[in-house]
Amino acid sequence: MSGKELEHRILVTRTVMSILDSWNLGTEQCLQILQLPGKTALRSLRKYRNDTPFPPGQELDKRIEHLIGIAEALRTTYPRNAHMAERWMNRPNRRFNRRSPVSVILEYGMGGLINVRTHLDCAFAWECSTAS
Repeated sequence: MSGKELEHRILVTRTVMSILDSWNLGTEQCLQILQLPGKTALRSLRKYRNDTPFPPGQELDKRIEHLIGIAEALRTTYPRNAHMAERWMNRPNRRFNRRSPVSVILEYGMGGLINVRTHLDCAFAWECSTAS
């Protein structure tokens, strides 16, 4: 991995950790959402917030893509209130049978990420519907 690639990977890792932190998630929830490979120690999340990139992996890269997509959709939905993202992610929602988006992600994994992103991002939902 070149220096630029490593630098980019570290930036993406920090961004994702910042997103999860902004949703006020606990360490166990972060680990469950990311589904990091192998036995990832709880203290590893501190390294990811600083200067260690996530390990490469197709499944993790897809999760990262969806997390960033969800965060971007929340930012455009609530452009004047950054705190609404945390509130929206943790409040019961009719669309998810009165469960919070976070609980849907935790329960259904990748399917939950896709479901939440589809609800928030009409462009992503359109891509999904035309790809079938």
